[in-house]
This record gives sequence, structure tokens and C-alpha cells, in this order.
Amino acid sequence: MRAIDSARLRSNGFTLVELLIALAIIGLITLLLFSGLRLGSRAWEAVDAVALRTGDLRLAHGFLARTLGQMRIISTTFDSEPILLFNGDAERIEFVAPLSDHVGIPGLYVLRLSLEDKGSKRNLVLTRWLYHPKVLEGGDDYPPWEPLQSGRGMSLDGFPSDMDTAGGAFGRTQLLEDVDVLTISYFGLADGDSEPQWHEDWLKQTQWPTLIRIRLWTHSQTWPDLYVTVPGRR
Repeated sequence: MRAIDSARLRSNGFTLVELLIALAIIGLITLLLFSGLRLGSRAWEAVDAVALRTGDLRLAHGFLARTLGQMRIISTTFDSEPILLFNGDAERIEFVAPLSDHVGIPGLYVLRLSLEDKGSKRNLVLTRWLYHPKVLEGGDDYPPWEPLQSGRGMSLDGFPSDMDTAGGAFGRTQLLEDVDVLTISYFGLADGDSEPQWHEDWLKQTQWPTLIRIRLWTHSQTWPDLYVTVPGRR
């Protein structure tokens, strides 16, 4: 009678050992499930971070291509000497181009792109002056414009990397943070050349380059070199 009752009880449910084994398996499955969720979350966070960094670099390249492609061939005078409104070296470039309505005042601007130190990082900063005599003379809260080749007033490190003043006629914008490589080269017939060639700078020249090459990388991302033909010099 006892044997029959014991068999009947076992057939109606789990033994204690079987129940403990089942709970252990469920716990292991739950642990694996949450571990997988955490791993997936971290993977997505890493993908988002890479996409953000790549997006910043892509936007900077797009801005450079678009703005340099709209460059204006303009000459002016400075200290009673005729100069081209275009100068550049390996890590800086200055030219005239239009900016859209949502950036300052609509019109042509003298644009200067340069690397500036901020702590342990080097950032790409755009400085702009509205191409107007009064604005180029400077104001109480912004510096006068001087050509890039001039040894005076070339450093703008004392000004914030993001500012807008003079009703939008002068401003500075950080285009890209944590730059690792910025190399600008210029192809053309420089003064004294017998044939066009690549140059590391284009300063105090009497004619324009025909092609500009820019290599811009951050510490976390690289990008193909940008080539821009100077408008009107094709």
C-alpha cells in the first residue's frame, strides 16, 4: 500500500531534487538573457558613439567642400598694397565665400579656418568677418581683419571658439573637435614656378592656385582626402 501511494505521489508532481534542478536552469537562462541584453546595449552604445564621431567628421568635410566650392576670386588692398583675398599654409586657409542666411548676415565673408589648442585637444575653428570695410576694421568686441600672411594679429586664441557679435557680422564656430591631422596643400603655378606643382603654403602670391587638397582626420576617425578645384581656375 505504501509503495503504491509513493508511486502515485511521484506521478502527480516533481520531487525536491527535480524542482531544484529546474530552478537552477531557469536562473541560468535568466542570467544569460540579461547578460545578452547588457552586451547588446553596450554594442549599440559603441555603434552610436562611432556614428556620432563619423558624422561630425563627415559634416566638417561637407562644409569645407561646399564653402571652398563657392569661393570668390577677389583682390583687395591692405596697407596700400594689392593682395589676393586668398592665403593659406599647411594648417590654415583664408578665402572669401558666401554663407547661408542662418549664419550671421547674408553676404560674402572673409573666412579663416585654423587649428586652435584647447587643453590637450586641437580643434578646427572657423572665424568669419563680413566682407565690408567697416567690419574688417574691427570693433570694440572683435578684432580687425589682417591677411593671413601678416605677422600681426594672426592669433585668435584669446577669443571664444563659439561666439557671434556685431549683429552677426563677426563670429567664430568650432567645426570639429579633437583633430589629429590637418594638412592643406595647394596645386598651381606659384610665383617663380616654371610649371604647376604642389605647395605646402600659398602666401603673398599674385595668382590663385588651381586645386586644394585637404586631409582632415580626428584621433578616432579617418576620411578620404578632399580635393577642391578653385572656381574660375579649371
